[in-house]
Amino acid sequence: MSTPAPHATADRPHPATMLKRRWPTALAVAFVALTTLASGSQDLADAVGGFAETLPLLPLIYVVVHQIGKPRATWPVLGAGVVVVFALPLQDLVAPSTVLVALAAAVLAWGAAFGTPHGRATFGAQAVGALVFCGLALAGLAVDPDLGRYLVAAGWFFHGVWDFAHLRLDKVVSRTFAEWCGVIDVLVAVQLLFLV
Repeated sequence: MSTPAPHATADRPHPATMLKRRWPTALAVAFVALTTLASGSQDLADAVGGFAETLPLLPLIYVVVHQIGKPRATWPVLGAGVVVVFALPLQDLVAPSTVLVALAAAVLAWGAAFGTPHGRATFGAQAVGALVFCGLALAGLAVDPDLGRYLVAAGWFFHGVWDFAHLRLDKVVSRTFAEWCGVIDVLVAVQLLFLV
């Protein structure tokens, strides 16, 4: 006996409607799956280094969008950040993580000096987040890759928690970004712990 195809009811929306609402999650899962397949078997030191170099981009996006004061700017800020992350390794003068941390510090200094659109409490939370996540990234780069794996995975995992908290609060970044980034962050942490 075959089971009937799922259909929409008042209590259960059609699967296509659910997918349309959860597109950030679907996109995040597809993105991580494709990048995992494309990277193949990675050396632990390379994986830890790559994810640690990229981790400071996550709080940088938050502090920049916070200072802009418009959540709709989140996706363009992410686009600019991705360009920076891919362009930085083309030079050998300074590590990408150093540039991203310096940019986050500059934006935080801007907020401290000239004020913030969401108020001091939200600015303080963003500053603490930037310090914690950038600190975990830099610590992960500074130690042996076996320990670095756990520090960097913790940074990605807790940034996923950070994203989901912002999704719930519906403040600072766009909801679609918070959902997308949260799923990616947790999956990257799992990848670092179990697949590398």
